[in-house]
Amino acid sequence: MQAHDDLTLLIDAARAAAEVALRYSGPTPVLHDKPDGQGPVTEADLAVDALLRARLLGARPDYGWLSEETPDTPDRLTRARVFVVDPIDGTRAFVEGQDAWAHSLAVVEDGRVTAAVIHMPAKDRLYAAGLGLGATCNGAPIRPAGHATLAGARTLASRPTYDAANWRGAVPALDRHYRPSLAWRLALVAEGTFDLTLTLRPTWEWDIAAGALILSESGALCSDRRGAALRFNNPHPQVDGMVAANPDLHRALIAALR
Repeated sequence: MQAHDDLTLLIDAARAAAEVALRYSGPTPVLHDKPDGQGPVTEADLAVDALLRARLLGARPDYGWLSEETPDTPDRLTRARVFVVDPIDGTRAFVEGQDAWAHSLAVVEDGRVTAAVIHMPAKDRLYAAGLGLGATCNGAPIRPAGHATLAGARTLASRPTYDAANWRGAVPALDRHYRPSLAWRLALVAEGTFDLTLTLRPTWEWDIAAGALILSESGALCSDRRGAALRFNNPHPQVDGMVAANPDLHRALIAALR
């Protein structure tokens, strides 16, 4: 089964990526800001990107490639399957010596994610999912929490999300929290530690592709900010935000958003 085989490949690659990244966890890696406000990058990001590209495309040379740290080309649009990768999600946390960073790896086929891994080496947590195979953390099945109303829902989001302009009425009385890695936020909702997460700005595919499958295979719903289904490997690799929660809470959240 292709999804199973690809998932095994992603898990092995994520573990190899962790070995590379952790070599940089002593002295603070050099931080550079990418052009056009695209965020920070370090030599660790680039080293992990190179390792993943060699390992994954070496095993699947007919797949396309989309990574935050590799210049994009239209070649991926001609491929039936594409790797979508964020070598280190949460680079600033990585640089600061925190443990809240992740490797995010996915395979996309015809716009759908079919295999996904979010690996947090410093926390010893590996989230994985294959299409139709369920979602796990360190091999154990995960499910989202059952909280069904917005009031008191434990929410992972950045501060601008709560601006009144984003909501149809009053901003809901959400229990607000934050984590620096977007991939980790998605995994935390998939495993039920938090009730929902959302990001309302245009969102890069590599930040959320793996998390989208882990969420859906856990039993959660995830969509763009309007409630539309997410599709990946777009010519411009962004989607219109992301909203994720259990089905009842997801419906309530979409209804409340402007």
